Amino acid sequence: MDITDKKLDGGKAFDWGRTSQDYAKYRDIYPKEFYDKILQRGLCKAGQTVLDMGTGTGVLPRNMYPYGAKWIGTDISSEQTEQAKLLSEGMDIEYYALSAENIDFPDESFDVITACQCFWYFDHEIIMPNLYRMLKPDGRILVLYMAWLPYEDKIAGASEELVLKFSPKWSGAGETMHPINIPECYNDKFELVYHDEYKLKVPFTRESWNGRMKACRGVGASLSAEEVYLFEKEHMKMLSDIAPEKFEILHYGAIAELKKK
Repeated sequence: MDITDKKLDGGKAFDWGRTSQDYAKYRDIYPKEFYDKILQRGLCKAGQTVLDMGTGTGVLPRNMYPYGAKWIGTDISSEQTEQAKLLSEGMDIEYYALSAENIDFPDESFDVITACQCFWYFDHEIIMPNLYRMLKPDGRILVLYMAWLPYEDKIAGASEELVLKFSPKWSGAGETMHPINIPECYNDKFELVYHDEYKLKVPFTRESWNGRMKACRGVGASLSAEEVYLFEKEHMKMLSDIAPEKFEILHYGAIAELKKK
């Protein structure tokens, strides 16, 4: 499904379904510390029911599954949820191909609603009242994010420059460490009770970093097959020149916890 948003990439259409196989293979990269931050808040654990919006290939539910929560994942892309189902075989996780704006579970269904790496895609004026309705009393929205730091990491910066060569209007470039922005419409119904931003290093090989970059919105989700091929060829050549076979990329993680009033 093509998505067009004038606030993203100059309005260039993208479709996560086009990169689902690469997404499934290369974007399950959050380190243990990322998940530990969630557990330290007492969230997404046994006895809780969690809705993961924009679940993609189910990275968050799959990795948090051993801690005992009941998970449901939704995503606008059916290709993404199909990959999530394959990767979650043997786990009691439900997946539905639904946009965030069309989610309609019963009142007070969830203890926690998570949104990892996707919060800015949603129409918040539409979804905020629905999230409030679906959360139990004292329920939480947990917004999660991780991004490489191109101005502090040489390899990340060079890879980002190459993405911009192929997608000049890609708006995912130039990330710096900052708190997650929560739209003002949440203020009436929710209270920001916690946030944290922290640096972390994520290990890669040349192949896996190339796959991670290929599976980003500016490449696999929006370029033609020929353009993706040319990007990958140039990117691997660049990595062979500037990166060892194994290396770490400096990222930062961010978390924001909203409490239902």
